[in-house]
Order: sequence, then structure tokens, then C-alpha cells
Amino acid sequence: MALVYRPTMQLSGILFSLLGWVLSCLTTYLPQWKNLNLELNELEIWTMGLWQACVVQEEGGMQCKDFDSFLALPPELRISRILMFFSNGSGLLGLLLSGFGLDCSKIGERQQEQKKRLLLFGGMLFWISGITAIVPVSWVAHSTVQEFWDENIPDIVPRWDFGEALFVGWLAGFCLVLGGSLLNCTICSTEVHPSSVHYAVAEQQDQCQHLETETRP
Repeated sequence: MALVYRPTMQLSGILFSLLGWVLSCLTTYLPQWKNLNLELNELEIWTMGLWQACVVQEEGGMQCKDFDSFLALPPELRISRILMFFSNGSGLLGLLLSGFGLDCSKIGERQQEQKKRLLLFGGMLFWISGITAIVPVSWVAHSTVQEFWDENIPDIVPRWDFGEALFVGWLAGFCLVLGGSLLNCTICSTEVHPSSVHYAVAEQQDQCQHLETETRP
């Protein structure tokens, strides 16, 4: 399959992947993985992230406290820390490899096979990064839903709700998977250079002129 716009697809893939990696790093450190709104005091909103718990007050701003122990966290938050670090690391490595494998990169211009391998490994790393970003936020969302509808918990006990960081994490995973898919799609294509296009058009015109001269009486 020939693609005239192969560099455009590569650039789009890199931009989507870069956006997803930035959002993944942002998700890791946002404290709004879970929100808790107390009915007794509606002016305070409690939030919980992977590193700290915060309380947002209408008059006093936000006050946060770091978690004292890693082992004291719930299992979903402990595993989420590890997966988000892995997502950020694989995304960064994917950006480095894909950057060297782009057609517009001047490094290794004569080693096209090596550049294709770098682009392939970069796209696969973006897939891994996207999946490892979607899994923890989906796990935390699932446990939040289970706790919210748990009939064993009395109705007077406040329930945690989805935080904004979960939606940022889902968007990050989607951008990373989309960026990796665009990069890997360009590997199966062959780039059509403008010089070859002009040469093909000129050759076709010469053939048409030759046929016209032969058909003339």
C-alpha cells in the first residue's frame, strides 16, 4: 500500500503519543482519583490519589497530607502506583525510539530497516504504555463502584465517587494506543516521494503523446 501522507501519519502518531504520555504523567500525580463529598459539611470535599489525600475547603483552599506507608494503602492503589510508573517509563522509551525511526529524522537515513524496527518497537511500547495506564484507572473505578453499591455499608457512611484523574487516565491510554497504532500502520506502507510522482506523471504524458502521434493519419 502506497501512502503519500506517510510523514503526516507519523507526525500525528508522535503527537498523540506525546499527549498521552503527558496526560499519563499528570494522572500519576493528581490527587483526584477518588472524591468524597460529606453531606454534613458540603463546603469540604475530600480527595484521594496515589500519593496523598487532600481536603478542599471553600474558604481555606486545598490541604494535602502524604500517605505514611506504602503497605497501608488499598491493593488497587499500590498496584496502580507500579503500573503508572511502568506506563510513564515505557511511554518515554517509546518516544525516544520512535523519534529516531521517523522518516524526517536525519539519523540513520541509509539504514531504513533499522529505522523501521525502531518505529515498530516504539509503537509497541506506546501500546503497552496505554494499556498499563488504562488498567489501574479502570481497576480503581471498578472498586469505587463496588464500594458505592455495597449493601453491607450503612447508608449514613459517605461513599467515594469518581475523581477527575480517572477520566484523564482513560484519555491518556486512548491517545497512547492511537498514537502507537498510527506509527505501526506507516511501517506497512511505502512512502511515495514527490520526485517519483513527477517522474510517473511525465512518463504517462510521454506515452499519451506517443499514442496520439501514432493514431494521426
